[in-house]
Amino acid sequence: MLMPKRVKRRKVFRGRMKGEAHRGNFLAYGDYGLQATEPSWVTSQQIEAARIALTRYTKRGGQVWIKIFPDKPVTEKPAETRMGSGKGTPEYWVAVVKPGRVLFEIKGVPEDAAKEALRLASHKLPLKTKIIKRQEVATTEAGGEQ
Repeated sequence: MLMPKRVKRRKVFRGRMKGEAHRGNFLAYGDYGLQATEPSWVTSQQIEAARIALTRYTKRGGQVWIKIFPDKPVTEKPAETRMGSGKGTPEYWVAVVKPGRVLFEIKGVPEDAAKEALRLASHKLPLKTKIIKRQEVATTEAGGEQ
């Protein structure tokens, strides 16, 4: 599972997920990607399950990039514990995902295979997503307009 090697703070506040993603909201490496359309916490287990679904369908062909990392600890108190007595212990790690964030990218496989692999991976995630495709940049001749 993905998790940080070490952190500055062992327990963090829950925070808010308002607004849209300003970073990681475009395809940087691959030709096809899975983009979030709603905010959510994605656990390290869910990221791993989606990664396995992607690589299994493509039969380990092409390249896959995971663009999110679970760096937020989520604490839980034991069952049947009375109120009070402080915050619980860290149980698992999550990545905070805002709308517009690209979660996975894939390259080196045919379009239909990439779309089906990303569709299968999206079923492992707790949020709504859409499949995006790299737009070819049209270059102008002789350096373009001045």
